[in-house]
Amino acid sequence: MESLLQLNSRRKFIHDLGIASLSLSGLSLFSGFASDDEDSSIQRIKKEKASGKLGIALVGLGSYAGGQLAPALSETSHCFLAGIVTGTPEKGEKWKRQYGIPESNIYDYKSFDQIKNNPDIDIVYVVLPNAMHAEYVIRAAEAGKHVICEKPMAITVDECDKMIAACKKADRKLGVGYRLHYDPYHLEMMRLGQQKAHGNIRSMSAGFAFNAHKGMWRLDKAMAGGGPLMDLGIYCVQAFCYVTGETPIAVTAKEGQKTDLERFATVEQSLTWQFEMPGGIKAQGFTSYADSRNMLRVEAERGVYELSPAFNYNGIRGKGPDGNFSFPAVNQQARQMDDFALSLIEKRPVRLPGEMGRRDVAYLQAIYQAMRSGQKVKLR
Repeated sequence: MESLLQLNSRRKFIHDLGIASLSLSGLSLFSGFASDDEDSSIQRIKKEKASGKLGIALVGLGSYAGGQLAPALSETSHCFLAGIVTGTPEKGEKWKRQYGIPESNIYDYKSFDQIKNNPDIDIVYVVLPNAMHAEYVIRAAEAGKHVICEKPMAITVDECDKMIAACKKADRKLGVGYRLHYDPYHLEMMRLGQQKAHGNIRSMSAGFAFNAHKGMWRLDKAMAGGGPLMDLGIYCVQAFCYVTGETPIAVTAKEGQKTDLERFATVEQSLTWQFEMPGGIKAQGFTSYADSRNMLRVEAERGVYELSPAFNYNGIRGKGPDGNFSFPAVNQQARQMDDFALSLIEKRPVRLPGEMGRRDVAYLQAIYQAMRSGQKVKLR
């Protein structure tokens, strides 16, 4: 049984990470709303704004926006779905009816910059293919809106620099959609690792892989910036950093064999890499678009703690030397968006800022460099 000292230590750690401020007890006024009536939709927006919540516009209505972010916004306490940006009129009409969005809050990519004149929208959430992140983050900042950008933040470090600079110039906040920083299972892995609850970490391993179907934009290097490393491997990169509380100092990498040359014509099919972390820790990562893997494992002096599955939206499971982890289910995306909104309301720093996104893009590029060269790449 967990001692009172251990319990207090866990509570303090989570509090220090800023989670204690996210009690999120209130129900959103947006929950379950659907209407074909324009006046009702306008009144909904006014009611949400009057309650002190910040309006979010989703840019790009793909599977993540529709399947995760929009439903999560029915559970948030500090922000709500205020607008959408889509290049497909049929999607716009569907979302308008389903979520009660006024016609004046629906934009396409040509009219996007007019969002600057819309006081209903405080935050723009960019959920587009990776190669489009930089353009729309910069345009959103220039329109006077705070921005959340999906991961990876961009496809090059240079693009990240331009995004950060644009937000600073406009005095707007930029955050990255790293949802797992709000999941209790990952918070526990952070606590165990950073507090050395089972002694010093000796080694780590993480793998995230699934079977990507032909025709996905993620298989197009021009759109994605790379293959599974950009989409899935970034979760492993993040985990190595937040479990240890450290950043890697060097990397080696090797591309796996391609068994489907047509499907993987421009991107890697699989990739294995190893980070050298401070203290002599080795962190082994694996990612693939033609495999199945979903785990995070830490070997410490006095035992092993791990998550499997590790990187899901829900259903994460974990165990350690003291037994199985048990935490209540949470909506990762709702907590993530609420924390960003709360940082604006409370005028405090964003917890997952653009600088973190830039750091990780630099690590991804270093892994690719090591893969292509076959040589160890040192990291700053």
